[in-house]
Amino acid sequence: MPYFNCTQEIGKPDLVPEEFHGSKSQAGVVPSTSTAEGISSSRVADNTGESSSSESCKSNYAKLPDYLRSSLDYSSFVSNRYPVEIGKLVRLLLAEGLIQDKPGDIMEDVAANVVKELIDLGMLQEVHDGIEVKVPASYLQLSILKLEKQDFVSKTANSPVRLAIRDGGRDIFPNVEGRLVRSLVIITAERRHDSFGSTGYLSRAYMGNVCGMRFLLVLDLDGKIAYLPDEVGDLIHLRYLGLANSDLDELPRTLGNLQKLQTLDIRMCGNLRKLPIEVLHIQQLRHLLMSKSFDSGEIRVPEGIGKLVNLHTLSGIYGGDGIARELSALTQIKDLGVKRVSVDHASELFAAIKKMESLASLSLEAEECFFEETNCALFPELDAFSPPPLLQEFYLHGGLIEIPMWLASMENLTRLTLSFSYLWENPTSVLQLLPKLKHLNLWEAYRAKHIGKEFCNAGGFPALETLTIASQFLVEWTEIATGAFPSLRSLSFRCCLSLIFLPEGLQNISTLQELYLDSMPPDLARRLKGEENYKIKHIPKLKFCSAFLKYHLPQALPSFSHNSMAILEEVL
Repeated sequence: MPYFNCTQEIGKPDLVPEEFHGSKSQAGVVPSTSTAEGISSSRVADNTGESSSSESCKSNYAKLPDYLRSSLDYSSFVSNRYPVEIGKLVRLLLAEGLIQDKPGDIMEDVAANVVKELIDLGMLQEVHDGIEVKVPASYLQLSILKLEKQDFVSKTANSPVRLAIRDGGRDIFPNVEGRLVRSLVIITAERRHDSFGSTGYLSRAYMGNVCGMRFLLVLDLDGKIAYLPDEVGDLIHLRYLGLANSDLDELPRTLGNLQKLQTLDIRMCGNLRKLPIEVLHIQQLRHLLMSKSFDSGEIRVPEGIGKLVNLHTLSGIYGGDGIARELSALTQIKDLGVKRVSVDHASELFAAIKKMESLASLSLEAEECFFEETNCALFPELDAFSPPPLLQEFYLHGGLIEIPMWLASMENLTRLTLSFSYLWENPTSVLQLLPKLKHLNLWEAYRAKHIGKEFCNAGGFPALETLTIASQFLVEWTEIATGAFPSLRSLSFRCCLSLIFLPEGLQNISTLQELYLDSMPPDLARRLKGEENYKIKHIPKLKFCSAFLKYHLPQALPSFSHNSMAILEEVL
C-alpha cells in the first residue's frame, strides 16, 4: 500500500496531492548494509545528454530493493524544499517504521547505513559539510507522482497520508477529514522567510486540530508555537515529536503519556529551561535533543534522568546539578552535549563521559567566567580528560589555555570544531596528524595575525575535505606547503575582516572545488581579479560575500569569469 504526501502552500487552501509510489505503509523488509546488486552509482556513471541521464536514473530507481526505495521516497518527502540533517533523517526513518529492528544491531546504525547506501549511489547528496542531505532533482521527480484531486480523494480513502504544511501565517488548518494522517510536518510562516503579514503564533484552535489527529506517528512543528495543548498526550502512537524553534516556555505534563515516543526535539525552544518530571515515564525515549545553539541557554532535566537507559542522544543539558552522577548510568549514550561546564563539576563530569565507550559525538560548552579582565567562557583544566576512543565528532566551545595533547591520539575523529578557544599556540601542529579528520572548523580558535607553511606541513591533514577559518585577528596566510591538504575540497574564510592576502600555493591544491570568502576587503578583491587571479582560477566554484561586492560586482564579474572559468556567486 503506498503512502500519499499532501502539501499546503501559501495562498492555496486546497491540498496538493502527491503519491510516493514506491513506499510501503509498513516495514516488511529487512534492511541490508550492502549496496543492491546491479545499481550503478549516478556519481560515476558516464551519461551523455539529458535523456540518457534520465533513463539511467529511472533504471537505477527501478532496481532499488524495497527498503532503499521506501527510504529514498521518504527522504524526498522531508527534503523536498530544504535539506534535512542526517541525524534527523535517521530518527524519522525509525519513527516511520521504515527500518526494521534487527536483533543484535542498533536501530540507528542500521538506518545510518541505509542513508549511507543512498549517498554512495548518488541518490542522496551531502550538503553543508556533510551534515545534511537532499534528494537530487532527477530522483525527486521519480519519487513523486502528481495526482489529480479527484484521483487523490478516491485513492487515499484507505491509505495512510503524510501531510506537509508550509504555513503562510493565515492560521488555517487544512481539511483532512476522513484521511488517515500518520505524519504531519508544519513549517510556520517566519521560518519560511518568504511569508509576509503573518499573524504570528499558531492559535489554540489550530493546535487543537493538530492534537486531534490521533494516529500520528510523526509530528514535526518547526516555528512559533506558543502553546502546546495537554491533548498532545492523547497522541499515544507518536514516535517523533519535533518542537524546534518554537517559543514554548513549558511543556505539558501529559507528555508522559507518550509511551512509544522515540524522539523529543526541543532545540531552540524559546525560554524553556526545564523538563516536566513526567518525561521520565517515557522509557522508550532514545533521542532527547534540547537547546542547540551556543549561548541559547541550557535545559535542566529532572532527577532520575539516568533511568532512561534507552537514551542514545542527550544534548543541551546543564553540566551541574549532579547531572554527572546521572550520566554515569547512561553508558550507552552515543551523542552527548553539555553546557556550562565549569571547574565545580568538571572532574566528575569527565569521569562519567569516559565510561561512555560507545560515544560517537561530544559537544562541550564552557561556562562564562571573568578572565584577563573580560567575561568569557573558559574551560577548566582539560589535561586529565581523555575522550572515549570511538569518538568521531567533537565540538569544544570556550577558551583554552593550551591545546589538549590528547587530541593527537583521537585517531577516529572525523569532525572537529574549536570555537572561541582564543589559543596563542598553533592548534594545527597537533590536528594535522589526525588520520581520519574530514571536517575542521576553527571559529576564533587561534589569535595569530600571520600564518604560514607551519599551519599544514606536506602531507598534513591527509583526509581533510572541508576547512573553515573565522578570525578577527588573521591578516595574512603567507604560504601553503607543497603537498599539504591533499584531499581538501572546500575552504571557507568567515568574518575574517582583516584578511588581506590569500596564501601562495593555494593554486597547487588541485582537489579544491569551492572557495568562500565573506567581508573581503576591496584591495583583495582587486588583486584576485588581477595579478593574483592565478591563485584561484582553478577552483570551479567561488562564493564571495561582502559589502564591497554588493556594490562593485558588475565590474568584477567579467574579469573573474573570463580568467578563472569559475562560478562567482553574490550572497547578499
